Amino acid sequence: MTGIDLSFDAPLGDWWPFVFILLAGWLPTDLWRYLGVLTAGRLDENSRLAILTRAVATSMVAAVIAQLVLFPAGSLAAIPTAARVGAVGAGFVAYLWLGRRVIAAIIVAEAVLLGAAVLL
Repeated sequence: MTGIDLSFDAPLGDWWPFVFILLAGWLPTDLWRYLGVLTAGRLDENSRLAILTRAVATSMVAAVIAQLVLFPAGSLAAIPTAARVGAVGAGFVAYLWLGRRVIAAIIVAEAVLLGAAVLL
């Protein structure tokens, strides 16, 4: 026995989920962010490490987007897959056609997605 009451009735019982979120969620994530900010100024933007890091980060974002489009949860799952894929395609075409403007591509993709949700 450690003598520490870790039950729900402990004095910090109401706070332990927040402490857990802080220790397991926020702190490990932000620690790496802070270390990245501190060391980023010393890295060459065109070094192999920077290129590899950029490639991994981009592929992770692409994987999350693919998961959201192909295997959605919640109300997005009610929209047909063809409409979701079409919205992504329309956003990509808008991105290329409108001078590589991300916000314009997002607005076009959202408009197509919302239009499909209303019509279908």
